[in-house]
Amino acid sequence: MTTQSNLPLAGVRVLDLSRVLAGPWCAMVLGDLGAEVIKVEHPQRGDDTRDWGMRVGATETAYFNSVNRNKRSICLDLKTPEGQQIARDLIRKSDIVIQNFKFGDIERLGLGYEQMKEEQPGLIYCSITGYDRTGPEAARPGYDLVIQGEAGLMALNGEPTQPPLKFGVAAVDMMTGMYAAQGVLAALYDREKTGLGRHVGMALFDCGLMITAYYGLEALLRGNDPPRYGNAHPSIMPYGVYEAEDGPLVIAVGNNSQYLRFCTEVIERPDLAEDERFKTNLERTKHREELVPQLRQAVGARKRKELLERMTRVGIPCGEVAGLYEAMTSPRTVEAGLVNKMPHPVAGTVDVMSSPYRFNGERLPVRSAPPTLGEGTNEVLADLLGLSEETLKALKKRGVV
Repeated sequence: MTTQSNLPLAGVRVLDLSRVLAGPWCAMVLGDLGAEVIKVEHPQRGDDTRDWGMRVGATETAYFNSVNRNKRSICLDLKTPEGQQIARDLIRKSDIVIQNFKFGDIERLGLGYEQMKEEQPGLIYCSITGYDRTGPEAARPGYDLVIQGEAGLMALNGEPTQPPLKFGVAAVDMMTGMYAAQGVLAALYDREKTGLGRHVGMALFDCGLMITAYYGLEALLRGNDPPRYGNAHPSIMPYGVYEAEDGPLVIAVGNNSQYLRFCTEVIERPDLAEDERFKTNLERTKHREELVPQLRQAVGARKRKELLERMTRVGIPCGEVAGLYEAMTSPRTVEAGLVNKMPHPVAGTVDVMSSPYRFNGERLPVRSAPPTLGEGTNEVLADLLGLSEETLKALKKRGVV
């Protein structure tokens, strides 16, 4: 059974100086894996996302909660000399620091990597910026929506008749957070061998460009933008969303033998399997304009249940297109334990998503719900830095904590 003490990153402490999404996502991943994560927030405002989306309790929102499980929150005004000193003291007690301040701001606070590494050579320090820290755009602020436009992601998303379209979620921020966590874990592994830390630098634009994947490489081969296919696949046919008589479903025919079974045993159109234009996947993609209307007609004449049963029987990947609420409350989600009801001091209970990680067949537990603003300030500063109750009261009176 997984316990607090045998989680993979048990004993590792993270000081999360970041806000909004990419940095907090990185910190949450480390927290999911067992690290102790201390999130530093402004005493009055907190993380920006505490004011984004639907309210939960007095200081949280659904947006904030989606990226801050398994953390403690402390309030600290880093613009004050006392707040900066407390942050330095906390860094000395930490293994990992994550920050996404505007370029140069963290150094002006005296909390930059170069300022801390001399006295703490084992420190792993992750900086997340919008653009390359060594390039001419280093000082530009980075926002997911802007990067989606600049990295070409909007140009590949959506239907061909639509204007450029963003992803439904902040995909660049989320992927940057995941890449950042991977970099931190690699630095942590390296420290075991060398005893030395690393400065892990991540740029939103770099990660946004990585998301283009095969689309990006095809653009280079073509010398121009590849066409957009909406819910269809650029390289595999038939592979996408189709409308049955009573609603949409996903059909993912991955190879030629599946296509043969699909035509003969699912939609009962063997002629589409025998046609030379459609026998191989390469030919089907070349002749998609001729094939797609016939597939839509055949699928649209049948009920979803019948189609899904037939495809499942002959081993063709398929599924219904669910609404988001339907997906979040489905038996599949419930049985997998992907959403937890956890106690909340104001709301009574709060929904918290689970970690996706499983070790030895067991899902890692959610140890704590996303924190209320500053809930851990007194306890963390007393336990780690030995600050007395009187000192904490005085700091709070001056607005430092």
